[in-house]
Amino acid sequence: MMEESINLNKICQNLLEGLPSRAKEVIVRRFGLKTRERETLEAIGEDHNITRERVRQIENDGFSKIIPKFNQHKQVFEYFNRYLKKEGGLKREDILLAKLGGQKFQNHVYFLLDLNEKFQRSSLSPEFYPFWTNDRNSQNLAKEIINNLLKKLKERNQPLSFSEIAKIYKSDSSAKKTKPLPSEFLLSYIEVSRDIEQGLDNLFGLKYWPEINPRGIRDRAYLAFKKTSKPLHFVEAASFIDRLDLQGAAEKRKTLPQTVHNELIRDPRFVLVGRGIYALKEWGYEPGIVREIIEKTIEERGPMTKEEIIKEVSKQRLVKPNTILINLQNKQFFIKNSEGKYLLKEA
Repeated sequence: MMEESINLNKICQNLLEGLPSRAKEVIVRRFGLKTRERETLEAIGEDHNITRERVRQIENDGFSKIIPKFNQHKQVFEYFNRYLKKEGGLKREDILLAKLGGQKFQNHVYFLLDLNEKFQRSSLSPEFYPFWTNDRNSQNLAKEIINNLLKKLKERNQPLSFSEIAKIYKSDSSAKKTKPLPSEFLLSYIEVSRDIEQGLDNLFGLKYWPEINPRGIRDRAYLAFKKTSKPLHFVEAASFIDRLDLQGAAEKRKTLPQTVHNELIRDPRFVLVGRGIYALKEWGYEPGIVREIIEKTIEERGPMTKEEIIKEVSKQRLVKPNTILINLQNKQFFIKNSEGKYLLKEA
């Protein structure tokens, strides 16, 4: 939050005071200081029947008259400078403006930052969201830390909490015999990356991971299964999907169980392990009907008693023992040896 002694609206009014009316209008509209909507050079030029370059000239002329007034408002620029230093020398633009300007005065903060050459804005790029900095070296440092974190996330292939990320970073710093940066710095650098995002439960991961940026019913179902860590009936899965969707959602929406059922059948990440019950393949469940699971089990272990088969197949399928026994009675696929153990019938 902004220091109570700093009134952003009054500061901006003071800086604009005494400007030619057209210069004042251009700056106010360009930065959205009244309407909160920033306007383009073209839009303003059309209203005055002048070119965008002429609008820019008027804007720059206004700036040249404002800059000499900076000394009257050192406090606000010193505050911005301290805040950026505390955050590691850079901060993602939307987070910075919300932190310093609240809901009403974000454009005022943007205007003041843009006026002062101590603060530099970096536009949207393939790697970074727009951000502001008061230390050019911080961008290179952020890039190095983000690239290293990307490698770690790909190696682990799972989202991590910020505390886990901080431990990894401190361990790497120790190995390199360098002093680790404060956690505020590390968080600012992660936030500015376009490749790393924060998902459910405040975990960080790669932006294309379903755990971080779920797309469609299948990905949301995958999240529901990961969160519960157990097989679910498709009706239960639909209920869990609704709970996930409602976190922070303004409107409730109902996920149809049959839709979930249809999507899970088509997605190789899920395995049908019982009547309408699914599990994740990554948990070790094999696809296939009960007979195929029995065949695979015998093929891997050799001749087995019915008790052994029931025990092993029950780890893969949530079915009654009698269902397994009925499949074993199919003489087209299984026979007994002299010891009473089941084996595969040779083709």
